[in-house]
Parts: sequence; structure tokens; C-alpha cells
Amino acid sequence: MLTISRLAAYAGVTVRAVRHYHKIGLLPEPERDRSGYRVYDATAVVRLIRIRTLADAGVPLSRVQELLDARPEEFADGVREIDKELRAEIRRLQGTRDRLARLAAGEHLALPQSVVDYLDRLRGLGVGERYIELERDAWILVAAQVPHLIDSVIAEKHRQLDDPDMVKLYGFFREALDWTADDPRFVEIADLVERVMIRAVQAGEVGAEGFDDQFVDLLDSTMVDSSPGAERVLAILEERGWKGWTRIERVPADRLDTDHTPPTDG
Repeated sequence: MLTISRLAAYAGVTVRAVRHYHKIGLLPEPERDRSGYRVYDATAVVRLIRIRTLADAGVPLSRVQELLDARPEEFADGVREIDKELRAEIRRLQGTRDRLARLAAGEHLALPQSVVDYLDRLRGLGVGERYIELERDAWILVAAQVPHLIDSVIAEKHRQLDDPDMVKLYGFFREALDWTADDPRFVEIADLVERVMIRAVQAGEVGAEGFDDQFVDLLDSTMVDSSPGAERVLAILEERGWKGWTRIERVPADRLDTDHTPPTDG
């Protein structure tokens, strides 16, 4: 007959583990001798070794009992089910590791890959990091508001960057954040924005579907607060019959071609 310490030594576990297995019902409590000590036999050693082997293989303790008492075919089915669960957990943990690795780049925090790629394209156009940070924060708001639309919205933004006027407009953002509000170059920016707006209206591409009015106001205020000149650009555009930035409106619609003819390129 074996003491608890000898049992633990034979099975390759700690005495504390043996007591825990008693507590959760995996290892039956043995009879005690006259002195009140637990005494174990070879059956207990075998069961404890089986428990340790299953636990070391990654079987959750909550599932060990059913495998210990299972018939061969039930045991095989149980192992396959546990393996399936473990593979799912491995995929989940790998996904977590991938997200953590992306977070090291900063922009992946709360942003999908499509937006990160778009911001990288802006960098390729020479847009400064201060403006990139403003765009990033705005896209975090958008991605949280309409996550199901973000990829299609970004695809449209990529298409817009094929427009030379948009490329020229972003070119201003290398340094425009530092201009004073009376800088005459803001008129040129307004001209570029208006040309883009006119083409968007004519193509039926205006609007901010999925955004409520309060969210549109939030995005517009974020843009206005970004630079002293941003409010001036909006004021110039409003004088020409435009309203808004995130949700573009022509006011009134019949002034689209008569109020102002923006300059052509060159």
C-alpha cells in the first residue's frame, strides 16, 4: 500500500496535483489507515498515470473523466473532438498574435487592412504624417460607424486617387496644415475641391450613405479643426453654392453650372 507522496512519485505528479484530482473527482478518495493517512494501491497509480498522460496531451481536465471511462470507439471520438477544439483555439491564438504584430505599426489599431493600405498610398503621394494622422483618426470613426461599408468606401477612395485633381489636392497637404487662413493657395485648393465635387455630382457619386446627421457633423468638425485654412476652404465653397464636406450638397441645384466655373488644369 502506498502513501500519497509515494503515489505522486510513481505517477510523476505532485502531491498537490493528487489532492486537486481528489477534489474535482478525477481520482477517487482511498480508504485511510488507522492513523488517518490515505493509502493507495496499484489501481490508483495506473489511473493517476492515465490522468497525467491525458492532461499532458492537452486534454482539458473537464474532459479527462469522460475519456477515462470511455469505450475504445468513444475514446477515439472524444480525442478527435478535443483535437478539433484545440485546432480552433490555435487558429484563434494565431489570429491574436497576428493582430498584436500589426498593432506594433500603430495604424492597425481599430483600422482594417484596406484603410492601412490606403494611408500607405497617401504616403506614396508625399502626404505628410501630420495629415496622415488626421485621416487615420477620421477613418477610425468611419470604420466603427459602418464596418460593413468600409472596404467599399476605401475602394472608391482608391478610384478617386486616379483623378489628377485629387492627386494635386493631396499634394497641398504636404504643408497646408501650417498655412495661415489668408493664404491665397486655399483658393486653389477650393478650385480643386469644386472640380472634384462637380464631377461627383454629375456622376451621381455624392452622399454619405450609412451616416446619420450627427456623425456627419462630427466628421466635418474634425476636418475644420485640423487647420485654420480648412474653414476658409469650406467658406469659399459655400459662397459658390456648396454645403458640407462629408455629405456634399449643391445649394441650390440649378446653380451647378452657372455660379462659378472653376479653372481648368494648368
